Amino acid sequence: MTANENPFENELTGSSESAPPALESKTGESLKYCKYTVDQVIEEFQTDGLKGLCNSQDIVYRRSVHGPNEMEVEEEESLFSKFLSSFYSDPLILLLMGSAVISFLMSNIDDAISITMAITIVVTVGFVQEYRSEKSLEALNKLVPAEAHLTRNGNTETVLAANLVPGDLVDFSVGDRIPADVRIIHASHLSIDESNLTGENEPVSKDSKPVESDDPNIPLNSRSCIGYMGTLVRDGNGKGIVIGTAKNTAFGSVFEMMSSIEKPKTPLQQAMDKLGKDLSAFSFGIIGLICLVGVFQGRPWLEMFQISVFWAVAAIPEGLPIIVTVTLALGVLRMAKQRAIVKRLPSVETLGSVNVICSDKTGTLTQNHMTVNRLWTVDMGDEFLKIEQGESYANYLKPDTLKVLQTGNIVNNAKYSNEKEKYLGNPTDIAIIESLEKFDLQDIRATKERMLEIPFSSSKKYQAVSVHSGDKSKSEIFVKGALNKVLERCSRYYNAEGIATPLTDEIRRKSLQMADTLASSGLRILSFAYDKGNFEETGDGPSDMIFCGLLGMNDPPRPSVSKSILKFMRGGVHIIMITGDSESTAVAVAKQVGMVIDNSKYAVLSGDDIDAMSTEQLSQAISHCSVFARTTPKHKVSIVRALQARGDIVAMTGDGVNDAPALKLADIGIAMGNMGTDVAKEAADMVLTDDDFSTILSAIQEGKGIFYNIQNFLTFQLSTSIAALSLIALSTAFNLPNPLNAMQILWINIIMDGPPAQSLGVEPVDKAVMNKPPRKRNDKILTGKVIQRVVQSSFIIVCGTLYVYMHEIKDNEVTARDTTMTFTCFVFFDMFNALTTRHHSKSIAELGWNNTMFNFSVAASILGQLGAIYIPFLQSIFQTEPLSLKDLVHLLLLSSSVWIVDELRKLYVRRRDASPYNGYSMAV
Repeated sequence: MTANENPFENELTGSSESAPPALESKTGESLKYCKYTVDQVIEEFQTDGLKGLCNSQDIVYRRSVHGPNEMEVEEEESLFSKFLSSFYSDPLILLLMGSAVISFLMSNIDDAISITMAITIVVTVGFVQEYRSEKSLEALNKLVPAEAHLTRNGNTETVLAANLVPGDLVDFSVGDRIPADVRIIHASHLSIDESNLTGENEPVSKDSKPVESDDPNIPLNSRSCIGYMGTLVRDGNGKGIVIGTAKNTAFGSVFEMMSSIEKPKTPLQQAMDKLGKDLSAFSFGIIGLICLVGVFQGRPWLEMFQISVFWAVAAIPEGLPIIVTVTLALGVLRMAKQRAIVKRLPSVETLGSVNVICSDKTGTLTQNHMTVNRLWTVDMGDEFLKIEQGESYANYLKPDTLKVLQTGNIVNNAKYSNEKEKYLGNPTDIAIIESLEKFDLQDIRATKERMLEIPFSSSKKYQAVSVHSGDKSKSEIFVKGALNKVLERCSRYYNAEGIATPLTDEIRRKSLQMADTLASSGLRILSFAYDKGNFEETGDGPSDMIFCGLLGMNDPPRPSVSKSILKFMRGGVHIIMITGDSESTAVAVAKQVGMVIDNSKYAVLSGDDIDAMSTEQLSQAISHCSVFARTTPKHKVSIVRALQARGDIVAMTGDGVNDAPALKLADIGIAMGNMGTDVAKEAADMVLTDDDFSTILSAIQEGKGIFYNIQNFLTFQLSTSIAALSLIALSTAFNLPNPLNAMQILWINIIMDGPPAQSLGVEPVDKAVMNKPPRKRNDKILTGKVIQRVVQSSFIIVCGTLYVYMHEIKDNEVTARDTTMTFTCFVFFDMFNALTTRHHSKSIAELGWNNTMFNFSVAASILGQLGAIYIPFLQSIFQTEPLSLKDLVHLLLLSSSVWIVDELRKLYVRRRDASPYNGYSMAV
């Protein structure tokens, strides 16, 4: 592949250090200040932790340096300018415009008008369908709150968030969006939903303590004292010092990446550009050839030039762009029925060229719904209870398993919403509540009154509640959390009889070992403990408790994902899973969904590995990599660029704001319709209304089918066009009269560009296309095999029609019968040719007659032809005369030769491909 064939190939020559400035991380402020103490941050920004900024001149100066706290979208090109650019950006449209001008100058007004109308329709439909005025950036701006609760000089008021400057003191509570990147200096039970930035659905607990880590690049979701612009406060309240505004925030990083990324041309657009250039070269060659032949025969060169230009223009399939547009539009409608909404017409066909799919784990490969599927207590030893969907486990209830489930029930903040008819809250809490039904247990929280709670935090890593049933003297303590943190607070455990037994070091070791075993299969592990009594909220928390056991839960894979991945692999599509989870969890899920992980050393790369690689190194490593773990938005963009640099055609799935840059850069960005943010949906080319990975399989199958349909009607159009042109050229060369008059040529053009041709674009998709490898980015529509079919059909049509013409003509005088026979012969050839081009290798016996539009359009064309030779009014227009039944049978038998020969070719191809000595030919 040459550099100009792959627009991304120059990426391979650079290193990761030469990435565009917009791709550099702008989260350096939060990375820096998450390690600072509260006092250090206040001193650094010369502010006050109670009063905020107090010097008005200082505030004005800071605003002049940092600018307003808002994202600035560059002024867009006007609608009219974009519409005009649609005319001159496509070589095929330019060629047709040239044809229209020449037709007009040569007084062929009808041709000029029809071509101009076709161009206008194509450009308008494409423009209306594809025009999107950077709505992804507009949607991103909507996540930035309009107002903020600001404290300056000791006065707190609600102001426009755009007025914030670094050093300002802001406060926030449940329902507020963070107005800028802030260093939290006070937090009370504060948890923030960062899913639109990080992609992780579980709210993150926040506090004011500095992050203690030796990691030079602490992940965004691990900066527990930072609140990011645009994220949502789910619980509690807090205060923070503004450390970054506008583009110097985590959201600003995403915004700049979105602004810097240009959507690449689709493979179909590139192929149509090449086709336009090829047809231009062909037309100029025809002009020169016919002109030279005529001049050598002694005809006036001006006359020959006009004739050659006329036929070169006639040879150009001006209906091709509109048929492509209609075919793609119908593909959009069919995909919508399969729950895939395509936003850009060319993207329909691009799906058929995709050879790499980069998929999010959560919600795409998985169900995005946590489910409890393992239960373990100490007396189970090396065994555990496997909990399946739709099964009842009431028979497995013993005192120890009951205590695990009751503890998980009580120390639980999930709430039932009557409006939405489901539980809302933390996904793990919801999973535990939903698991009770499988054991025929009820939610007993209504029978308990909660007195005290220690909320879960990243530092404590456990949650504790103290409850009673009406008598405070009989209080109970329930704890859940990370196993090592819970075991530290336990001295006993429940055995199978429900008796508290001393917790030995051996049992602690076995508990930790079982937790590791369950975690290695991709489960999230929670441990539970119980005790009677109470605890002090300000003390060290509960102690001397009774260990109950473990619950393992995960977000299970979607049922149909494994089969879909297998089909993708058979079709030559490489599946890559990208997640923010740990490597062990990512590998476990990848194996569950059927991805091949032969050697995790090479098949799995982390975000740190990507940072250490140049684009060239990453492009080479991706060949054996199927899983990327611990990734950030910058990593996703790097992965897409590296794949495109190799010439891959990349589909990227995503749902969060963090996915938007990669969705926009990918050849096909696929957003989730249910769980996806507006930013992701606007940046994507396709939206899955059911969030199901398997829907992509149907969409790619449709895309592949559309490409082959485009090839089929292009074969029909070009073979008809070349046959007509060759017929005239040969007549000129042999100094014979024109075999067809103007109205007959017009009728042939209507067939070539009208319903019969368009019906080939809606041929039902052959499911066998999924066994064919994806097209390469630089592949042409006019492949060698397509050209071979065009030449074969046009040669037979020309030979047969010329035979009839030469047989009928007498004394070099053309009569009405001569042109009628020639005209009808050509049209019948065209109908049989349309029949052959329905599929490149399947016979009509295999295809059947399931393309209703084709059946009606061919029948209508034949009736129209019969009308032209038998209806007196039309006879006068087309200059024809009636033919006998014998003539019609003769012409039908002769014209069927184009279909018979092609059926023999298809039979040979099928036998050759089925031969064990030749292998299966995938090329069309």
